[in-house]
Amino acid sequence: MPTPVPPCSTGLSAAELHATRSFQHPSPIQAQCLPLALSGRDLVGIAATGSGKTLAFGLPALRHIRAQSEAGVATGKKPVALVIAPTRELALQICAVLEEAGSQCGISTVCVYGGVPKREQVAALRKGAAIVVATPGRLEDLLEDGACRLDEVSYLVLDEADRMLDLGFEPHIRAIAGKTRADRQTLMFSATWPPAIRKLASEFLCHPVRVTIGSQDLAASHSVTQVIEVIEDRARDGRLHELLQRYHASRSNRVIIFVLYKKEAVRVEQLLQRKGWKAAAIHGDISQVQRSSAVEQFKSGAVPLLVATDVAARGLDIPDVEAVLNYSFPLTTEDYVHRIGRTGRAGKTGKAHTFFVGNNDKPRAGELINVLREAKQTVPEELLKFGTTVKKKESKLYGAHFKDVDHSQKATKISFDSDDE
Repeated sequence: MPTPVPPCSTGLSAAELHATRSFQHPSPIQAQCLPLALSGRDLVGIAATGSGKTLAFGLPALRHIRAQSEAGVATGKKPVALVIAPTRELALQICAVLEEAGSQCGISTVCVYGGVPKREQVAALRKGAAIVVATPGRLEDLLEDGACRLDEVSYLVLDEADRMLDLGFEPHIRAIAGKTRADRQTLMFSATWPPAIRKLASEFLCHPVRVTIGSQDLAASHSVTQVIEVIEDRARDGRLHELLQRYHASRSNRVIIFVLYKKEAVRVEQLLQRKGWKAAAIHGDISQVQRSSAVEQFKSGAVPLLVATDVAARGLDIPDVEAVLNYSFPLTTEDYVHRIGRTGRAGKTGKAHTFFVGNNDKPRAGELINVLREAKQTVPEELLKFGTTVKKKESKLYGAHFKDVDHSQKATKISFDSDDE
């Protein structure tokens, strides 16, 4: 059994700390963000995937909601807190965490996302929920239908903000935020701190504090051992079979295999099944029900191999994924960092083995080399042959030049406890 966390003065009740009952200590992002969020400050959190940021904004959300209710500001029929996420998988994962966190406080959470009928989501919203977790497109549809009102939302979270910008959601975020209270508290979380995110923060947040855990540049989790293998395209199928005999020798441990395209996911899934491996695939050409079923089978261990496109690179929070195999290198190095972040989570270690096809992937060699060096990983000589030059990126939304907004403020450390003790 875990050792109970020593008490101190967080100001959170035992009910509000229910989700931390098995924690020995908070994660770094939680320790730094909690006192700031609880004080009502707007903040930007920069941290790698799997760092525990959901509770970093989730626990203060519970306290905020209860305070609004006690003050008579919230009616109880409309959401007070809104969390926007870029993908269905991430939204569902956040919702699950917040549902457990609020279970002892009488605070309910509703998740709204596309790919499924609206009917059940509309019914859940009509019953009333203090927290709504949403993908931008579906939320906008529900707002236009009059099924959801945001005029009581005074706590707004933008999670994986960098990914939302990459996916072109900025106009949707602006439209949604414009329907919330003007005096809201806003928190934004991102894995990186590029100019486009700085610009968004300067416009959406009021005198925010920036909390950076690790590097504010592109950086991979240091708990993941990275292996890069330069390989010919046609050799990947046979090599994948060999690697599974190493990384999946027990045939029961969880391994995720990332591919680039939907058709590739189907082909690799069928290839593995023909060779006797138990595998399922998730990609954009299957229904949400099929995606959810594949993820549940993977979680339970019934199907321990999951073939996935980048739809799963962010948002899949599955414990004990021992390895990630990148059959295809992603289109961006940011997605590479998020892919390998599916393993080595919650303080555990993991392994990531990546195929790098020179003809296809060489434009990303320089960035990948920088990621490997920052994480103190071995850089293979074959990769260095492609060069170390990194082309300066320009934001597709704003261009190349911005005023650098300084959001730095030293935060105090905090430990989980209960004032009820």
